[in-house]
Amino acid sequence: MRKNILITGASSGLGEGMAREFAAKGCNLALCARRLQPMLELKAELEAAHPNISVYIRELDVCNYPQVFEVFKAFKEDMGSLDRVIVNAGMGKGASLGTGYFEANRQTAETNFVGALAQCEAALEIMRAQNSGHLVTVSSMSALRGSARALNVYAASKAGLRNMTEGIRADMMNTPIKVSCILPGFILTPINEGMKKAPMRVDLASGCKSLVKAIEKEPAEAKVPAWPWVAVGLAMKIFPLSIVSKMT
Repeated sequence: MRKNILITGASSGLGEGMAREFAAKGCNLALCARRLQPMLELKAELEAAHPNISVYIRELDVCNYPQVFEVFKAFKEDMGSLDRVIVNAGMGKGASLGTGYFEANRQTAETNFVGALAQCEAALEIMRAQNSGHLVTVSSMSALRGSARALNVYAASKAGLRNMTEGIRADMMNTPIKVSCILPGFILTPINEGMKKAPMRVDLASGCKSLVKAIEKEPAEAKVPAWPWVAVGLAMKIFPLSIVSKMT
């Protein structure tokens, strides 16, 4: 069992939901995000509900790259080992290119790709040293094809993360370090709650149960929830762009 689990972006959404699921399974948690207060409340709640676990929290902006390494190392010292690191922190700001929203698009690209790169680097330094661990990146179903409008840069950054994760997995072959990329479909989170188009969206609790179930199987890649997103993923690969763009 992977006992000690680090989750980034843990103050809300998928990170918070996964923390609840892993806590219920008896896992110790290292939680980090930009907002400290929600994590303080989550820590108190989880330790009260599950007195057999320990929950450590730290403030972290994943675009503060030196801080990423400092925080991950501090969590490793707290827990003795990091058995699983879930690179979950992300951003969904943005708009169609050329419409005056470069700064929002830049922030999304930097957070979702360069920030994820920093997290993967920090996690793998620790895992290489302890010669064990499971690195999990949270990409998106939008990574499978280019997306229009507000999802353009978001989808591109998640595609980059998916590709990078596959490269890491190739690098870690024949080692004790496992690498997984998870592609969630539409799960209700603060990032997408305002979206008018969110076909087949599931509630946060159900989505996080599916995420944790998939992660614990340690697959190379998983589309979550499996139904209908495995089928949707196949369709996205073969449908013309004119149709795909209407699906997202």
